Amino acid sequence: MWSHVAEVRRFSRTVTQRAGALNDKFVSRDRPLALSRLLWEIGTEGGEVVMLRSRLGIDSGQMSRMLRALQADGLIRVLPSGLDGRVRVAQLTEKGLAERGIVDERSDELAASILEPLSRAQRDELVAAMRTVERLITTSLVELRRVDPEIPDAQRCLRAYVAELNRRSPQRGFDPNNGASAKPHEVRPPNGAFVIAYLRGEAIGCGAVKHHPGHVTDIKRMWLAESARGLGLGRRLLEYLEHLAREHGSNEAHIETSDVLPEAIALYRSAGYREVPPFNDEPFADRWFAKPLR
Repeated sequence: MWSHVAEVRRFSRTVTQRAGALNDKFVSRDRPLALSRLLWEIGTEGGEVVMLRSRLGIDSGQMSRMLRALQADGLIRVLPSGLDGRVRVAQLTEKGLAERGIVDERSDELAASILEPLSRAQRDELVAAMRTVERLITTSLVELRRVDPEIPDAQRCLRAYVAELNRRSPQRGFDPNNGASAKPHEVRPPNGAFVIAYLRGEAIGCGAVKHHPGHVTDIKRMWLAESARGLGLGRRLLEYLEHLAREHGSNEAHIETSDVLPEAIALYRSAGYREVPPFNDEPFADRWFAKPLR
């Protein structure tokens, strides 16, 4: 990894300079890039301050200073949420909406100025490379956290997991209360663990481990939001769950899955799992897999 550090730093310097990130008057407006970006993120619908802070990856002190600067310019207002008075919401004023439109237009012009000197083939090459960079950087921003299985984020992920299974196979009617269970106490230490994948503060996936006597661990409830697929996160999440199984002392991992999830089946096979006879009575499963961990 360290052999690539200098190249990453050189790339960052090139991009920040060409994009105007070092200019205190981004796209010739009277504010730096960070404030223009916050103006854009607030958008026409407004946004909760805590979510804006998470999305931009800044601390509460910096967010407060940025909001005050935009308020002083008459571009935004910050109000309590109509649903929960404890939550602050930032909204654009009419002046803010007009300014956001100007920043959008100027940003389009900046992007066009980067593309204009290049040939058609070079433009295609640059845009393709940008897509790759965006995908990989997004992947690097994902954080895997061990959490309690009953926190709201965990419950939201589980509801989405069940909803997707039932969307894909409505006639079978997946019910997590039937068959091989993964109840909260079964995926909570010391019996197991529950993991959430977070991207910019948003829960985008989950997975769990359920330990058994005999040094065997079941991998359960693996799910990723559709928006997070194609980033290699499924394999990363699976490897982390295997790590938790090894950490517990297990020497074999078990997974059961359905034929309506061909992507999952392909992932498990490519990760070294072999198909085995059923090891539980999960009615929704069509295939059972096992993998030695030591």
